Amino acid sequence: MSEIMKKLFTVICLFLLSLSAFSQWFWQNPLPQGNSLYSVYFTDANTGYAVSDAGTIIKTTDGGTNWISLSSGTTVFLNSVYFPDANTGYAVGNYGTILKTINGGTNWASLSSGTSEYLSSVHFPDANTGYAVGVSGTILKTTDGGTNWISLPSGTYNYLTSVFFTDASVGYVVGGNGTILKTTDGGTNWTIQSNITSNSLSSVFFTDANTGYAVGEYGCVLKTTNGGTSWAFIFSGALYYLSSVYFTDASTGYAVGGNGTIIKTTDGGTNWTNQSNGIFNNLSSVFFTDASSGYAVGNYGTIVKTTNGGTSWTPISSGTSSTLYSVYFTDSNTGYAVGWTGTILKTTNGGTNWISLSSGTTEFLNSVYFPDANTGYVVGTSGTILKTTNGGTTWTSLSSGTSNYLSSVYFTDANTGYAVGYPGIILKTINGGTSWTPLSSGASDILSSVYFTDVNTGYVVGWPGIILQTTNGGTSWTPLSSGTTNMLYSVYFSDANTGYVVGENGTILKTTNGGTSWNSIVSGTSRYLLSVHFPDANTGYAVGEGTIIKTTDAGSTWTSLSFGKWLYSVYFTDANTGYAVGMDGTILKTSNCGGLVSIDEQQGPINNLSIFPNPSYNNINITTTIEGYLSIQNIEGQQLLKQEITASTITIDVSTLPSGVYIIRVVGKKGVQVGKFVKQ
Repeated sequence: MSEIMKKLFTVICLFLLSLSAFSQWFWQNPLPQGNSLYSVYFTDANTGYAVSDAGTIIKTTDGGTNWISLSSGTTVFLNSVYFPDANTGYAVGNYGTILKTINGGTNWASLSSGTSEYLSSVHFPDANTGYAVGVSGTILKTTDGGTNWISLPSGTYNYLTSVFFTDASVGYVVGGNGTILKTTDGGTNWTIQSNITSNSLSSVFFTDANTGYAVGEYGCVLKTTNGGTSWAFIFSGALYYLSSVYFTDASTGYAVGGNGTIIKTTDGGTNWTNQSNGIFNNLSSVFFTDASSGYAVGNYGTIVKTTNGGTSWTPISSGTSSTLYSVYFTDSNTGYAVGWTGTILKTTNGGTNWISLSSGTTEFLNSVYFPDANTGYVVGTSGTILKTTNGGTTWTSLSSGTSNYLSSVYFTDANTGYAVGYPGIILKTINGGTSWTPLSSGASDILSSVYFTDVNTGYVVGWPGIILQTTNGGTSWTPLSSGTTNMLYSVYFSDANTGYVVGENGTILKTTNGGTSWNSIVSGTSRYLLSVHFPDANTGYAVGEGTIIKTTDAGSTWTSLSFGKWLYSVYFTDANTGYAVGMDGTILKTSNCGGLVSIDEQQGPINNLSIFPNPSYNNINITTTIEGYLSIQNIEGQQLLKQEITASTITIDVSTLPSGVYIIRVVGKKGVQVGKFVKQ
């Protein structure tokens, strides 16, 4: 390429980068997108909106057949959306976020809410008057279309989840611990309605001035026929949490919730029947445009639609929600992604379509590599090694000689390959995988990634801060000084001398002398970085804990894009075209220089958890300042435990977990806390 063409290419890229950051990476799986959807609202039979993680707002103008992503200007979780008319809409979310559009979602402006609390629901009884509610008993009101918001005294510190007004003066709010509040003077005063349950309530809806419903935990349904003076329990038959309730008329109503639950009543709530829908993802919100047509949205971007009053529900969203851990392309069109419970996907058209291949296993698959167009290898848990010689049509299980998990695979030629894993495992084959020989690594902990620059010279990284080098095809391995004890997840060399390693706490290391010395590079993030790839000498990408970062100067500086989901692997087929895969089946693609610009992350700080003892054999004590959900993952991102927590100190029995390093993450209304512990 001539210097003139190079300069022109740079100008074009800079122009593309000046466009919306979010438009540069687009979803390929699931479709239309894979972030969990929390709220759906339609302004007419065809036009609807849904909001989600990472500032996601999607819109349909054809009754849900197609959805487009709108630029919200934020990366925070958006929890509720409401349109008082066809063009004017509001969305609320974490950290006091309130957005407004006056042109049907084309543009969204951030409004000053006066609070940093998590906002969970928004409702406008008229064009100018609106309410938003959230954690710590927060109730906000505007009388000028959102320009100004005032805080109203609610009389409670419980988490408030849903707000609904029957007219300009009379409104209801529900929330945690069975909270039901009512106002008759436009929010100036709120009275606590007779509490008949301690179950948390998630949604409230009134069909007229006197008749209303509230739903929540354990399939709870409450009904009032006297404007909230008294509420009666109704047996719904639901086994799971109910997240949202909606009535199309005085008699007919729907509620949705956990495990794909959809229930329906045709007699004003006296009896409820389960609607068979074939969905098992949690559903968060339901909305009907008329007596027959309705929508429900939920986890992993789930969207389902009914056109017959709930008799049947058709999925609008498509694709796998199985977490993907590795992606590899053999040419510009043909690629593979592998992951959870034996998932192998293949594309032959640059990711436009992905088809599921039969792997013959339910083990977690952690890494995929193809030494040529037809021959490929996959490694995973329980010593799994799979091989294909026909481009993935069939896969054969190979004997690895180990039952421990394998995290990464790399081939230097058609016959010679390496696989690494835990504890300190390095395997080598010289006959295309027919047999594997264990090599002495000198390591006893997790080895997470392997990369060779030629047939003899290779590198392996792992924990704690391990970098190993071989110059004789794996016969011996020499520890290199990394200068860190952080977990290292991925290694990549852009040439024989220049290499990069990424890891926890935003760690990026670089060598320019074939690993003799490594320098720490400022990444601009403290998040986990799990994969690194350089399509050319200067341009590189790293992905990880809800982030994508990019360098165009060989690692000297990095710009970042907050994404919201964990990404485990990144791969570029050329300087412009790349793919990233991760949590909940996420597959992203960029085709215009990577398209990353630095944007302000509004997700707040991610703080460390206190974990003791660490390392541990049996129990760990976790101290957190967040109420929400605690999850434990191994280093490959496989979720091993998830539970709701309300106490500040939790004891977890880890005695049954295999030895290794685990990530603990607590996600709640007020932020995120992350920690790491070692199971001995």
